[in-house]
Amino acid sequence: MRAVRFAPLGIAAVVSWLGVVEAQETPRPPVPDMQQIAAALGVTCEYCHAQAGSGAPGAALTASGMPRFDVAREMIAMTAEINARVQSTAGKTARVECVTCHRGVAIPRQLRDIVLQAAVQKGPDAAVTLYRDLRAQYYGRQAYDFGEQTLVEAADRLAQGRPDAAIALANLNIEFHPQSVRSFLVRGIAQSRRADTTEDAVASFRKVLELDPGNAVAQGWLVQTEQLLKRR
Repeated sequence: MRAVRFAPLGIAAVVSWLGVVEAQETPRPPVPDMQQIAAALGVTCEYCHAQAGSGAPGAALTASGMPRFDVAREMIAMTAEINARVQSTAGKTARVECVTCHRGVAIPRQLRDIVLQAAVQKGPDAAVTLYRDLRAQYYGRQAYDFGEQTLVEAADRLAQGRPDAAIALANLNIEFHPQSVRSFLVRGIAQSRRADTTEDAVASFRKVLELDPGNAVAQGWLVQTEQLLKRR
């Protein structure tokens, strides 16, 4: 039997062949739809394609000084990695997209956390104003949750250490959700923390029991607060 000889490949041919193999094994990701990304973040092209302060072309920067182009690239890569993991581990066909987290805002944060930060750093009035502004701008869209629980959770976190802010947010929530049992309850707890609003706390707890007669938490707070008033 005659041995079959293969002609050696030239260097150029080997490099070309390796490039083909690499391209087959690691296909380039599709070019992202910039218009879709901009819509998901609720921004225009200028958000990243802005001019530098000097008037010369330059990348827009984040608050920390990082080019938004770099942030966008990392976020696109992260999204692709998440989708690959979901597909490989769970076999799901659902895909994560920019809008999944951003929902029409450039910096995706929970409305509860935004209001909390404003209340702590700038005071109750600023927090109330901010909430009203965001509600006027985004209500009916998917950006923020303007349901009952958002302000209740924020007020609940503030009730012990910052009762004034908790009362303000609870009152704001009652304005939009007048039958909110938890809003009256949290307001009563916050009011009980201040000597000048103890009687108001009693009224808040009684309102809870009017809306929810079997509310054991409100019953306990009402008894405790009424006893405190008698001792005074």
